[in-house]
Amino acid sequence: LSDVIQLTSKFTVAQLLAREDFSNRYNAGRPIAITELLYPLLQAYDSVAIQADVEFGGTDQKFNLLVGRELQNMVGQRPQQVFMAPLLVGTDGSQKMSKSLGNYIGVAEPPDEIYGKVMSIPDDLILPYFELVTDVSDGELEEFRQQLDTQSINPMELKKRLGRELVSQLYDEKAASEAEEHFVKVVQKREVPENMPVAETADRTPDLRHLLKSYGLVSSTSEANRLINQGALKIDGKKITSYKSEVNDGSIIQLGKRSW
Repeated sequence: LSDVIQLTSKFTVAQLLAREDFSNRYNAGRPIAITELLYPLLQAYDSVAIQADVEFGGTDQKFNLLVGRELQNMVGQRPQQVFMAPLLVGTDGSQKMSKSLGNYIGVAEPPDEIYGKVMSIPDDLILPYFELVTDVSDGELEEFRQQLDTQSINPMELKKRLGRELVSQLYDEKAASEAEEHFVKVVQKREVPENMPVAETADRTPDLRHLLKSYGLVSSTSEANRLINQGALKIDGKKITSYKSEVNDGSIIQLGKRSW
């Protein structure tokens, strides 16, 4: 506790309010918790504790990273160098990619899921994704940019290329080709996939939340409940809005556009 008190004595409230989001909330009369003000100081102390030479972070961490430099200078250490990377916008096209927001592409997700999520991004994210998550050359990126500017290419074709690039990096080219074939068949042509998991249940009206979770289509029953309420679940092509619904032998359960 004494260390924390000593740490807080090195900075003023005015210095912390220089951070843009703190300043905006203060001016708008919105609350700022004391713990939020402490966070930049504690992150800065990490740099002091390990005598950091370099710290990497997203562009949203600029203030915190610079506080680390300032604190190092105060205690007689050589200030660290700071490297910042652009933030990757999520598949919703508006907020930074986050699992809690559900707008993410997981690196350990199945190839079909990764490819499908890439195909769902807004067109204005195509170039940023190519630049930030692939090894496509600058020359080819410029070619893509010109093609989009002149509308000489369908953005769908670039998304397919992006999907193949990303799946190839995380898996291999074979998985990328199979994921693309799956997308064309299931999403574009609206056909039923050949390799669907088979669920067995003695209950004709099972709790679909638990059924979806047990077969890995959702991570939790609360996620299943949310998706059902949003109308994302279909049984034999009919939209289902209740987690207790009748199923028959051979019924096809579909969640969203890409999961069966």
